[in-house]
Amino acid sequence: MADNPDRTQTPIIFAPKTYQYDKSTLKEADLLPDPIDQFTKWFEEAKKDPRETLPEAITFASAELPSGRVSSRILLFKELDHRGFTIYSNWMTSRKAEDIKSNPHGAINFFWKDLQRQVRVEGLTEHVNRETSERYFHTRPRGSKIGAWASPQSKELKDRAELDELAKKNAERFVNVEDIPCPDYWGGLRIVPLEIEFWQGRPNRLHDRFVYRRASEHDPWKIVRLAP
Repeated sequence: MADNPDRTQTPIIFAPKTYQYDKSTLKEADLLPDPIDQFTKWFEEAKKDPRETLPEAITFASAELPSGRVSSRILLFKELDHRGFTIYSNWMTSRKAEDIKSNPHGAINFFWKDLQRQVRVEGLTEHVNRETSERYFHTRPRGSKIGAWASPQSKELKDRAELDELAKKNAERFVNVEDIPCPDYWGGLRIVPLEIEFWQGRPNRLHDRFVYRRASEHDPWKIVRLAP
């Protein structure tokens, strides 16, 4: 009988110190009727907390079809309106671009360690209009603009020198251009939420979890409490 590979390896057990979530509570009576307003309230509190050094950091998850293979990455959330949450990226060569082409669903997750809070967002994605993408692109540092032109994001490179050469060529390309244009393949992606969950850590893993749900963006929100 072949050995079970799980039995032939010594497990490595990581046992960090016990961490209790004990800073706050969340009751349904505390929630605002609109989840975008509720998110804005929590996000402002995270921005004011000096120990939350990067409150706009998110995990963005996407999945390729038909394989169902999931990929995720850390990005920075940039804009919010009542339609949803917007991120910016390369939508020609990146892995997430390939995923979104085959499957428009996406999910993002915020985690604010000091406040002991998470916000999970699931929904459908849509590209923002060109005017919005260009407006944001023009606020970026010059080096970041050149980087957007230089990097064939997620494609294989021979070595670091190849990337540096691409950056050099594009820096030379735009040397006399004051306002570097936004590439056609670069822009914003909005996650239009169908579900937004607010998670407040509580002791003994008995966390408070409330989720706003709707079947489509035209339906009213329903708030339910979830078991932790």
